[in-house]
Amino acid sequence: MANGVKCWTDDYHLIAALALCEDLSASCYDCFAEFLKTGKVRGSDVTTDAIFQNEKSEAVVISKSKGVLSGTKIFKLVYELIDEEVKAKFLKNDSDSLEIGDEICRISGRMSSILKGERTALNFIGHLSGIATEVNNLLKELSDVKITLIDTRKTTPGMRRLEKEAVIHGGAQNHRFGLYDMVLIKDNHIDATGSIKNAVEKVRKKYGNLYKIEVETRNISEVKEAIAQKVDRIMLDNMSKNEIEKALEHIDDRIEVEVTGNMDAEKIKNLKGLNIDYVSLGYITASVKYHDFSMVIRRK
Repeated sequence: MANGVKCWTDDYHLIAALALCEDLSASCYDCFAEFLKTGKVRGSDVTTDAIFQNEKSEAVVISKSKGVLSGTKIFKLVYELIDEEVKAKFLKNDSDSLEIGDEICRISGRMSSILKGERTALNFIGHLSGIATEVNNLLKELSDVKITLIDTRKTTPGMRRLEKEAVIHGGAQNHRFGLYDMVLIKDNHIDATGSIKNAVEKVRKKYGNLYKIEVETRNISEVKEAIAQKVDRIMLDNMSKNEIEKALEHIDDRIEVEVTGNMDAEKIKNLKGLNIDYVSLGYITASVKYHDFSMVIRRK
């Protein structure tokens, strides 16, 4: 507490507040600065403010398609930041399956507050449930392929934590969260230092064994060089199945193998039976279909 005001430092509150500010204020900066001082998002909905005062209302959120739910926490926070008297009670949990027509949430409180948060709250669960749904559908299609699916850093700016949670809710796993939690030596690192050997040596000189080291490789020559450096994981980037099979002939079980590069269900199925640990997919966070929800007002 500072001067009696709660200081929000939690990522979820910051993400929810910024999203609300862009909907309720002409100046995101001023709105967000006020939030940091007060812990509340204040702004205008010129339509709702003209029509409603303190009337109470109830609303339900309904799923309009089949899928998997994600985003319940951030949905609740949207309303908490607008009006603490608004209560959102979810009837389903993150990772739960959704059917057409399912009631997933009941909301009660001031009608004006419910309407002010409607689109922002629905945007969050629509986007995040879309990710969880795509991941879950992909896993069902690949049920007989024993490869772990992981995400990438191809995420919406500011939304990575939520999107990676949605990947988990869909049933897949996360790759590194950022540049801070794992060493990944990519093509530009290799080209700029002159070799995989040079890059790995510099990393080990600075950090020792503090971080796992993964190396992105583009050809068999680079695979052999990465093996010689005894790295923890080798990424096979944009290789054909034939190239992947040749690479695997050189890699022993002590080194994890990740395949990446415009992968989809058919390409992954084609890898069935190969000694691959992970397939990383950028599209599951970068370009998935929005899961459609609607909010229906039931005025008291």
